[in-house]
Order: sequence, then structure tokens, then C-alpha cells
Amino acid sequence: MVRVRIWDLPTRVFHWLLVLCVVGLVVSGQIGGAAMQWHYRLGYVALALLLFRLLWGFVGGRWSRFVVFVRSPGVVLRYLRGQGTPEMEAGHNPLGALSVLGLLTVGLVQASSGLFSDDEIISSGPLAHLVSSDWVSLATRLHTKVNKVALIALVMLHVGAIVYYRVAKRRDLVRPMVTGDKELASAMEPARDTVGSRLFALSLFLTILSGVWWGVQSLS
Repeated sequence: MVRVRIWDLPTRVFHWLLVLCVVGLVVSGQIGGAAMQWHYRLGYVALALLLFRLLWGFVGGRWSRFVVFVRSPGVVLRYLRGQGTPEMEAGHNPLGALSVLGLLTVGLVQASSGLFSDDEIISSGPLAHLVSSDWVSLATRLHTKVNKVALIALVMLHVGAIVYYRVAKRRDLVRPMVTGDKELASAMEPARDTVGSRLFALSLFLTILSGVWWGVQSLS
């Protein structure tokens, strides 16, 4: 077995920060009232994290790039037939790639729709005043019902897959997302995870977060 750096530090930090944000968003949303201020702030951070991951999928470490783990429908079908290659199991496998794309898409819709939502009681998204009442109603329905259910379903599916791989296949998917390394049967090209790439990722995220915060504040 060969230890290979699969997940660079920025990808791992993104993953766990997003988990914390989601937990905080659920809790603050359920509490309501004054806690909604934290709900908004965590929403801005979550949006910035998702936008960062979108860009990191083009400039990040090898195994975090979309071009490496997003496969064609034909490859996905071959993988389902048991015709996968060892490289497909190093990072996100073809099914895992679909899960990542789904979570990114649904997560971005959830965070964006929250900016325009209005519960007509006490909480209103900071950008709700910029669009018509029809768009506000659509955004609210997406944020509180349709997309929310889709997001919960995808998260449960993601957790279920982790449990399945741990129990049925004896493969721990959590540890590599903590340490960054995987034990593989053969050597493969590791992810770039240098001090320079980490500082670049940090500057990229802070720029995105600042842009999100400035955009919301200037338009609200």
C-alpha cells in the first residue's frame, strides 16, 4: 500500500467548515427570532464557501479538480457494471462526483434563494426588496420547501454512502478528509498541497467572502 496525498488542505477545510455552517444554519433557522442574524451571517459564509469550491474545482489540487473526477455518462455506467479503474477510487468515484455536483448545485440555490426570501412575519432576506413579489414567493418556496428537502435528501444520501463504504466495503472515507492521505494499492500523482497553494486558497476565499459581504451590504 502507498500513502498518497489526495485531498489538499483547502478542500478539507472547505468540507468541514461547510458542515459546521450547515449545522449552524439549521439550528439558527429553527430557533428563529434574534438567531436569524446568525442565520444570515452563516448563509453568507456558506455561499462564499460554495463559490470558493466551484473555483477550486478548476485551480485546486489534482483530485479536487472537476476535470479529474467528473466522468461522462458512459464511464459512470461502466463503473456501475464493475468496470472501474483504481484511479476512479482514489478521489471521488463517478457516483461520488455526481453527489458533489448535486450538493454544490443545490447548496448554491439554497444560499442564493435565502437572499431573496421573506417569511412575511419577522425575517426577510437582505435582497428581497430588489425583486418582485412573485420572485420573492418563488425564492421563499425554494428556500423553505422544495430546495430545502432536496438538500436534506442529498446530505442524508452522502452520509449513507459514507456509512455503507465503512460497513460493507471496510473503507473509511472520513479519515482521508481529515488527514488528506489515502492508502492506495499503487502510487498515483498526489494533489498539490504546498504552502503557496494554501496561501493562494486562503486569499481566494477571503476575496470571495469580502465580495459576498460587500455585495449584500451595498445592495441591502
